[in-house]
Amino acid sequence: MSFYDQVEIEDMIFDPDLQIYTYPCPCGDKFQISLMDLLDGSDVAVCPSCSLMIQVIFEPEDLESVATESTQQPVAVSA
Repeated sequence: MSFYDQVEIEDMIFDPDLQIYTYPCPCGDKFQISLMDLLDGSDVAVCPSCSLMIQVIFEPEDLESVATESTQQPVAVSA
């Protein structure tokens, strides 16, 4: 498999609502990979607009805090 580039996960942007990491693609769109794919061991982010792919460099520990934060539900506080 041929990658356009290798990108550290710290250089990607995480969207907590969509649960995806994105990174700018040279075509003008963004490479995307979901948190679930990363947790399942996948490291390939694809661009939905072109054929380019990047390899995401990360350690499983990098995802633990993100996964924990994204699964916590806000608690309503009454006055």
